[in-house]
Amino acid sequence: MNEVLRQEKKFLISLDQFYKYSFNLGQIMTEDLHNNGEGYCVRSLYFDSIDDMDFQDKEDGVELRRKIRLRNYGPDSTFAILEMKQKQGMLQKKRSLKMQRDDAFELINGDYSVLLKYDEAFAKECYGFMQSRCYLPKTVIEYRRKAFIAKENNIRITFDHHIKGTESCFNIFADDLLLNPILNPYLAVLEVKFNGFLLSYIKDMLMECDKTELAVSKYCLGRAVSKHYVF
Repeated sequence: MNEVLRQEKKFLISLDQFYKYSFNLGQIMTEDLHNNGEGYCVRSLYFDSIDDMDFQDKEDGVELRRKIRLRNYGPDSTFAILEMKQKQGMLQKKRSLKMQRDDAFELINGDYSVLLKYDEAFAKECYGFMQSRCYLPKTVIEYRRKAFIAKENNIRITFDHHIKGTESCFNIFADDLLLNPILNPYLAVLEVKFNGFLLSYIKDMLMECDKTELAVSKYCLGRAVSKHYVF
């Protein structure tokens, strides 16, 4: 089990800004090893309770809330990562569990008991929580991500673009997953994840897009059909 506690800021930017900022950051920050031109593929299957408690908590601005998702990095991934993100005031706590591909399939198909194969207490917590509150797969979100790291202060900056989703198929390993755009393809989401303070050159960049700071989540965007969500 891996655990991260940090602050997060999100901004909506244009593709032009994405290319400008990513070029500039590439000169002074360390690129993620998986970056490949436009970035790497991220797919996430979001789970929610039968009455969509997590979605509603986000909509209502509940201070303490969570999201549960199963993530991989494209259909050829040999593993998946089960994550629980919990918002606690200004901080986001993320705990994660790496799962074998076959076990991830079982989870997608609703067999949460597969989590009991893992020794970590977090796996058993997820099993109890998802089973008792009748969690179900709700939506898959896919996008391209380009990431940069400032090692001296553990800052991670990501650009997510070409964000698509589906509420009709939940197999994140499928080659032919039918996805539709859920955000204007000429826009991107900039995320800044950090502990402590931001370095000055990052602050300068954020000042340019401060008016576009987001409260929306990709999960909510992915519920556009079933929840009539409009961003």
